[in-house]
Amino acid sequence: MSQVDSLDTEHLAAYLEAHVDGFQGPLTATKFDGGQSNPTFHLRAASGEYVLRRQPPGKLLKSAHAVDREFRVMNALRDTAVPVPRMYHLCEDRDVIGSMFYVMEFCQGRIFWDAAIPEVDNDARTAMYTEMNRVLAALHDVDLEANGLADYGKPGSYFERQLGRWSKQYRASEINHIPAMEDLMAWLEEHLPADDGQVSLVHGDYRLDNMMWHPEEPRVIAVLDWELSTLGHPLADLAYQCMQLRMPQEGGNLSGLQGKDRPALGIPTEKEYVAMYCQRRGIDHIDHWEFYLAFSFFRLAAIAQGVAKRAQDGNASSKKAAAVGQVVEPLAQMAMRIVREGA
Repeated sequence: MSQVDSLDTEHLAAYLEAHVDGFQGPLTATKFDGGQSNPTFHLRAASGEYVLRRQPPGKLLKSAHAVDREFRVMNALRDTAVPVPRMYHLCEDRDVIGSMFYVMEFCQGRIFWDAAIPEVDNDARTAMYTEMNRVLAALHDVDLEANGLADYGKPGSYFERQLGRWSKQYRASEINHIPAMEDLMAWLEEHLPADDGQVSLVHGDYRLDNMMWHPEEPRVIAVLDWELSTLGHPLADLAYQCMQLRMPQEGGNLSGLQGKDRPALGIPTEKEYVAMYCQRRGIDHIDHWEFYLAFSFFRLAAIAQGVAKRAQDGNASSKKAAAVGQVVEPLAQMAMRIVREGA
């Protein structure tokens, strides 16, 4: 078993007994399937069940795999309208298991991977999309000052900074020359909208399968995977979720609603979903929607390229990581279709 898939449970149990209130070994650890970024484990101990999320071992891209930021933001959100797991401990000592990690509450619930949510009926689907919309609006309404997040990122010029960051990360992990990515980066640079002053907490990967749902009710009990969260522009999260829903029905990270009859499934159209969000947040209209969508495709393509590069270097969390690199070009091509044909 590779280092990325295993933990020294005896050593870890002794550490957690000393640092987590009430923790008692012995301990077993099982790695969760899915996810290419930060390996995540289900811990079972004499004192109960927990979740451990760690950085992958080895050389990492600058600012990537920020489990310490994940811990901080979820801990800060514990008393807000945004549902998050309870945080127990952040370990920044890489000698304990070979990389930084944190331990949090194990939430018993459901995770859905297919954007069409075939496991439930139409009424439940409608309620679940409405709930995702509600949680997203609540996330963007979080009082940053009151919850200790005013310095969680640089306020203003979000898209300019993000475009620079992900362009550099893409170049750092580039394997093959992809013309569509070159076209997309050039278009984004040329069409960068002026900063409009909106600043909120943004999740960065807000989508169906990053939420834990109540075992029976259409209710989110925990928003997960905050690695990409920062202070930014709220419409980045909205566009990102809509971008994902435009994707084909291919399962995994590409599960979208392309070609699906949304009304027949009880799922709101993109226009309806955006209108619902705008109503919740008191927004009259959205300018530059094509840019926000195209940027979302670009950023996801850059992330996928990073996963592929780690796979090539033998340092990725998931065995599926190498295949993720194959989506970079299609993502860039989808974005260019949007900018040529309109959203």
